[in-house]
Amino acid sequence: QVQLVESGGGVVQAGGSLRLSCAASRSTYSIGAIGWYRQAPGNARDMVAVISAGGNTNYADSVKGRFTISRADARNTVYLEMNNLKPEDTAVYYCYARNYGVTYWGQGTQVTVSS
Repeated sequence: QVQLVESGGGVVQAGGSLRLSCAASRSTYSIGAIGWYRQAPGNARDMVAVISAGGNTNYADSVKGRFTISRADARNTVYLEMNNLKPEDTAVYYCYARNYGVTYWGQGTQVTVSS
């Protein structure tokens, strides 16, 4: 079982930056994959960035070069640093974890980018 709690969402102007945090209830290095998805109104929930237990990262094409995922295992926390934000980045961002075939979700945090 993995509980996930996000924080750090908010409202920012285009071109600005935000950092999201996801606190996990167990050691992040022991989780098979952990990261971030997002869902805009009327859209599906899409992968943003994921990091594996081995440290490999995977990013959506739309955020490459702007977003960075990192993991602080001592704090059981995963971060998403978001730079040069665009209005199309507006969505609810969900922390995601997958371990031994089971998927876990956080409650979500709203990110709104104004133009």
